[in-house]
Amino acid sequence: MRRLALRVFAGMLLAGMAHAAAVEPSSTNGSSLETIVVTGEQPGPGLWRVSKDEHVMWVLGTLSPLPRRLEWRTAEVERRIGESQQVLLAPQVKMEANVGFFGQLVLLPSLIGIRDNPGGAKLADVLPAELYERWRVLKQRYIGRSGKVEQWRPIFAARELYESAIGGAGLAEKPIVTDAVRKAAKKAGVPLTPVLLEIGIDSPKAALKDFKKAELDDQECFRRTLERVDTDLAHMAERANAWSTGDLAALRALPHVDEMGPCRAAITKLSIMRERGLDDIEARLRDAWLEAATSALAHDATSFAVLPMHLVVDADGYLAELRRRGYAIEAPDDGDAPLASSSP
Repeated sequence: MRRLALRVFAGMLLAGMAHAAAVEPSSTNGSSLETIVVTGEQPGPGLWRVSKDEHVMWVLGTLSPLPRRLEWRTAEVERRIGESQQVLLAPQVKMEANVGFFGQLVLLPSLIGIRDNPGGAKLADVLPAELYERWRVLKQRYIGRSGKVEQWRPIFAARELYESAIGGAGLAEKPIVTDAVRKAAKKAGVPLTPVLLEIGIDSPKAALKDFKKAELDDQECFRRTLERVDTDLAHMAERANAWSTGDLAALRALPHVDEMGPCRAAITKLSIMRERGLDDIEARLRDAWLEAATSALAHDATSFAVLPMHLVVDADGYLAELRRRGYAIEAPDDGDAPLASSSP
């Protein structure tokens, strides 16, 4: 139960930020087009090389979801980590609250119903009729007859649908990449460097209470997630296959469109987020990672970093910013492949 309440609260608040690396919806209905996902041992995408003044950082771009039965070949990653002085982990938010064991016990009742619509409303009560009908069809296809999700806020119901849909497509969000990197670093005795944005929550019980009462403007988030599930499962599988087999041309050909933007906006616009310094998380995470990366490149002959793939290849991603600052960026396929163009 260590920090259980805080972890659950953080997960609820940041649920809309979990999938920033989205892809543009296909014009083909995903339910009528099946892409067979790869299985077994695969090489992965290779490593990007960032360098300046004879100092090198190797960067691994991660993707989610990936094929459920993927066996990733990690020899190159293990070798580069073994040569490194440190490994930068992907940036993340860490919430801290000054509560002990008994404080967590007090918080647990507050977690009950945190996903539910205020006032006992159901999805049919808060959604436009046409949007609810689309939800009803997709829910039947991917979730089944479960009634509990009908009581949830749209943003959480959408997440449940997404997870069920990708599971049915042979995909999963298991942390195989991060786990392999951690294992390799431990084996080689190379220190892991977390890139954390630490947020203090003075009164988590009050924050939970405020969140449960708050009105979330999350219908656009809900709509966009339904669109992705309804039309884009094939593209998700194609991207997962491209990452697994190291087909960077295919990864670049599929545009990165942040369809989860409305989900993050719905959360960060809440007054409880602004009051607790959580309304500019992405900019602060970017600054934190760039600071850690430039420090590693200045002090270490060799370092290693893990980043979501869109932050590696997008024209406004983290590596693009390093290039603007004078660092040389080389892609794994041809040594100098251009960064992808951002989609509108």
